[in-house]
Amino acid sequence: MAGENDVPELVASVGPLDPVVVLLREFLHRSGALRAVAVVAGEPGEDPAVVDVRRLHPTEVEVAGRVVLLPHAIELDVPAPASVPSVRQMAPFEVDVDKGEIAAPPGGVAHLAAAVRDLAGLLGGRNVAMVQFETNTPDAPLAITARAGGADPLVLALGEEEFEMDPGWPDAPAGYT
Repeated sequence: MAGENDVPELVASVGPLDPVVVLLREFLHRSGALRAVAVVAGEPGEDPAVVDVRRLHPTEVEVAGRVVLLPHAIELDVPAPASVPSVRQMAPFEVDVDKGEIAAPPGGVAHLAAAVRDLAGLLGGRNVAMVQFETNTPDAPLAITARAGGADPLVLALGEEEFEMDPGWPDAPAGYT
């Protein structure tokens, strides 16, 4: 059992999760996100794995209660993702956390939400993607969470406040494909 002062092991591969690391890293770079996380189902009876890719930080992977780190820029021996969701980088959003308001270009949040939904779809199964985007309030990034399959509504969060969106949102806005 790992102790609270244990330092995570630095590794050069996370085996079958390497393609997830490469996909999240590519999405992070294309989107300009602060962080991209995947919760990936394990084998029957096992807890899911969590893959956490952040800007300029080692990638953190937790499997079966064990946390390991991968250098962010390490080359992994897997092919590049066959597809990555189409996503545009946005300037940091202006937010008012107390009011739960986001000021963004028309269709901007919907565009990012659709891209995160597509990212979750690429993870497959009932896996989950959560991506955090920069705002003018460093303690309150805009987080968008989606489950693969598209049946569950997306969840947006500002800091600690969560907002479950209407089922089916977002429809693709015109001009944001």
